[in-house]
Amino acid sequence: MDCGKPLTASAMAVAATGATGSGGPATRVYATSAAGGAAKNGEASPTCSSCGHRVDATMPFCAYCGAKLEPAAAPSAASATHAAPATPAVGNCPNCGARIASAEYRFCPICATPLAAGPRASGPHEPTKVFTATRANQPPVQLALTGEDGAKSTRYSLTGEETTLGRTGADINFPDDVYLSPVHSLFIWREGKLSIRDLGSRNGTWIFLEGPHKLVDGDLILIGSQLLRFRRLGYPGPYAPDADATRRMGSLIPSADIASVSQLRVDGSVRDVFHLSPGRDVRLGRDAGDWTFPYDPSMSSQHAMIRSEDADFVLTDAGSRNGVAVAARGDVPLKKSSKILLGDKLLVVETA
Repeated sequence: MDCGKPLTASAMAVAATGATGSGGPATRVYATSAAGGAAKNGEASPTCSSCGHRVDATMPFCAYCGAKLEPAAAPSAASATHAAPATPAVGNCPNCGARIASAEYRFCPICATPLAAGPRASGPHEPTKVFTATRANQPPVQLALTGEDGAKSTRYSLTGEETTLGRTGADINFPDDVYLSPVHSLFIWREGKLSIRDLGSRNGTWIFLEGPHKLVDGDLILIGSQLLRFRRLGYPGPYAPDADATRRMGSLIPSADIASVSQLRVDGSVRDVFHLSPGRDVRLGRDAGDWTFPYDPSMSSQHAMIRSEDADFVLTDAGSRNGVAVAARGDVPLKKSSKILLGDKLLVVETA
């Protein structure tokens, strides 16, 4: 009688006496708020403070909107009898077995169970629709699986503020992709914006460049099938002369090397290293450029360029066929047509 939760024993008793009883235990009488007032002998029935319909003051819930009615002091037996006059029942509640006095009731006045039968009654106020964060933040976003030829096949919809993707145990799963971690990446939809976050996956979450990218120490770069790591070295300091003032020999270099790009093997070890210096642009490709990879068929002849801008270095795509990607660090914003590589799955963001 306080929270509306059905009690098994009580429901059985109500169902057994529903045809002749008042439809529920009369040990406690309920009425609406003070504005509505309790029904008294010779006065109009109280109204629900939520929807404005007239209600039975002996019931805990409004039969039209399901709102809980506020408790009031128990009236005399005479007034209680007047507040709940005998009315031919039109059925019984499927949950608690209470009698339903009117075909217009949309909720059981005893347990607030929605009633499917009966037309929807109009009233002074329509019941307020339930607001949920999941419904309000339903993202109009799909991920289109893309093949090597660029054709899009299966599409996967994001279903809430956060959607995980992985091999097993995620919201979107690709159990056949051995390069995916069990729970690999997280798509985040908040305030109408989409972003992606890597969840500590083994092989990373790759975002293909849509414009110049300023390299930051530790950035991982994917060019063709080459995995490269950018590192800042800083400006070298002057060597102190030896005690006997003998000068040291060394290779002639164009200028100070302040950064490097390392080629990484599968086990994470370094194979080749290319040093970067201010004022020098570096071109990478399969056949042409300052650093070439003739053994990589997935790399274009002229694939990418690392451009020097004062002491910074900017990575750009040189019109390659397969693009240039950078591993996600933190939350990376996405937009329509953004391309993402997760494991061996190439996905494209589509928005409504």
